[in-house]
Amino acid sequence: MATPNTNHQTLVQAPPRLMIAAPQGRSGKTTITIALARALRNRGLSVQPFKKGPDYIDPSWLRLAAGTDCFNLDSFFMPEDALLSSFAHRSRGADIALLEGAMGLFDSPEADGKGSAAWLARMLQAPIILVVNAERMTRSVAALVSGFQHFEPGTRLAGVILNHVSGPRHVEKLRDAVERLCAMPVLGAVPRDSALSIAERHLGLVPSGEKEQAESIVEAICDKVATHLNIDAIVATAQQAPEHFISELCRIPAARPTSRIGVVTDRAFSFYYPENLEALQEAGADLVSIDALSDHALPKIDGLYIGGGFPELYAAELEANERLRRDIARRIENGLPTYAECAGLMYLCRAIRWQGRRYEMVGAVPAEVEISKRPQGHGYVELETAVDNPWFPPGFVLRGHEFHHSKLIAADPPLTTAYTLRRGHGIDGRVDGFLYKNLLASYTHLHALGVPQWAPAFVSLVARISSKQSREEGSYGSMSRLQGRT
Repeated sequence: MATPNTNHQTLVQAPPRLMIAAPQGRSGKTTITIALARALRNRGLSVQPFKKGPDYIDPSWLRLAAGTDCFNLDSFFMPEDALLSSFAHRSRGADIALLEGAMGLFDSPEADGKGSAAWLARMLQAPIILVVNAERMTRSVAALVSGFQHFEPGTRLAGVILNHVSGPRHVEKLRDAVERLCAMPVLGAVPRDSALSIAERHLGLVPSGEKEQAESIVEAICDKVATHLNIDAIVATAQQAPEHFISELCRIPAARPTSRIGVVTDRAFSFYYPENLEALQEAGADLVSIDALSDHALPKIDGLYIGGGFPELYAAELEANERLRRDIARRIENGLPTYAECAGLMYLCRAIRWQGRRYEMVGAVPAEVEISKRPQGHGYVELETAVDNPWFPPGFVLRGHEFHHSKLIAADPPLTTAYTLRRGHGIDGRVDGFLYKNLLASYTHLHALGVPQWAPAFVSLVARISSKQSREEGSYGSMSRLQGRT
């Protein structure tokens, strides 16, 4: 198992950086952040994007816009030192670090505000640019901005971008109110545009990897938005951030590969934190990509990882690939170490029921899945391991998140469940996770920085099972040779 180097808190150098936030969700901050990331990249700058909070879809678009992986920063399931260390490590060498907030600037899972976008900006000493949806307001924008300026001491609001403005006169009134009454620079004014509304609907619905025209969507957003931003002033704002902050650089040397873990990555399954994949590699795994829509058999692997996504959208194609489904079921029955989250759990069930149709799936989990119009589980999750298992000892507490519209039905009792819930919904509001042989499948998404034990436990299990099977095969081969000589 790989172990971290000895680290000490010190002053860590950090690039120019800023937080793009908003008074509330659906203000357009994702669109603004994507446009800004691409515009800065087009200028020849190396942009390192980050997303506050648990999310897969926004980071997939930011990755495409910036040309590099987008990493998540979340205080609910990441210890503060891990969060700071991750930012320091990931942003090293970048010309600018671009952080997108979540929900409203001060919205938080905690009553004291810890974990909000404002809290994160203070932790990283990042200036904040507030994206304000200015529809149907003029002078009142100053009252809104002033409230955000003074709500929490130490929150450094450094500029405003006005979104959904209706014309030059509207911009003039808004700009005058913000700059004269709040002494706050307006760094952009983006017109209301029906084409952007269509793009924003795509951004909120599907990961960029699922859209063949994703690159053209990003370019169109940049073309329509960036011309209305004062890029030079925004870069100057980012450069106001201190060059150093107190953290530590935690580097984990990658172990020599000891096993091969297959990762199902395709249009149906695309929700993977890059930190999780890196953690598996650092623990000694060689990762092999698998396409559940087109591959007809598992490659030579010692373990299997099936992440989140939208299997219901591709249920007919998944059902049609019967050869792979049967191969996965056979390998799990024979003890293949397998970890699955949300969509992965759905795929491993007997069937998915959606829009009046039933689609056959793998069948390793003795239950079916029914898709509802409303979310069945949404938000942060806190779990406690219920029974001894190859992954985590009894009583072990984990934090993660969930967002699923499905629920398990027609389950064969008794299902051996992995976790009891302290917070969240999971399978039924009480428990989450299904255990069978070397399979663990649950609705909860884990992040390797929040549960650093996960990747080493997975790779260790894979190595043990692989070694055991090799010994058994060797013994069987020796016995066959002996029998052949008698």
